[in-house]
Amino acid sequence: MCGVGIGCGGPIDPAAGTVTPVNIADWVGFPLRDRVAGSVGGVPVALANDGVCMTLGEQRHGAGRGVAQLLGVVVSTGVGGGLVAGGRPVLGRSGNAGHVGHVVVEPDGAVCSCGGRGCLETVASGPHLVRWARERGWNGDGGARALAESARAGDVVARRAFRRGGLALGRALASVAAVCDVDLVVLGGGVVAAGELLLGPAREALAEHARLGYLRDLRVVPGSLGAVAGLVGAAALLDGDAATLAGHRTSYCR
Repeated sequence: MCGVGIGCGGPIDPAAGTVTPVNIADWVGFPLRDRVAGSVGGVPVALANDGVCMTLGEQRHGAGRGVAQLLGVVVSTGVGGGLVAGGRPVLGRSGNAGHVGHVVVEPDGAVCSCGGRGCLETVASGPHLVRWARERGWNGDGGARALAESARAGDVVARRAFRRGGLALGRALASVAAVCDVDLVVLGGGVVAAGELLLGPAREALAEHARLGYLRDLRVVPGSLGAVAGLVGAAALLDGDAATLAGHRTSYCR
């Protein structure tokens, strides 16, 4: 089988094959799938949100391998996510299900790039962690990685920034898990490389807020595929049911 799977920041429209990423201002309704299809010689092309691709990759070949009900969350320059239910990606009505970065965690918080206020992305994403720390006196040179190094070295403001982000992440996970009833949460993205600086507070908040019986054994783990998780998941979009869900309408090339 040969083909092309595409993971892209959202929102996306898998039926039309278009994308409108909030972090690429010039791509509004950009026909990404058709543009790629026009350059790859007629092989099948499938498109999904990059958070869905990361989740599918980890479910097929990574930390969530064999788990039927899975929530994946990417914490990086933004916060994205995806859902797998019954071993299949869940895209929802518009193709954007699982986009946990826009769960509201601070109703009176900062304005988000989506136009809303207090989204998880405004608290836990790398640039916002750094911005919050700088506003409180952190003067390190660099982004979230440098902030994590400062936190490990004992910088109080840097540690507070990660704790704040982790707690917000855990609260969001508690809400999403209560609705979606998943077995496992897999976290990916560059900010997750901070390890327990972020994961410790996230698990703490999850334990505090996820009190229903069916949520008490919910596990939160870092992904095992690293930066290639989205690539692995994008390739998996060409498999059977996943391909249908991703808007792939071309017969397979074998």
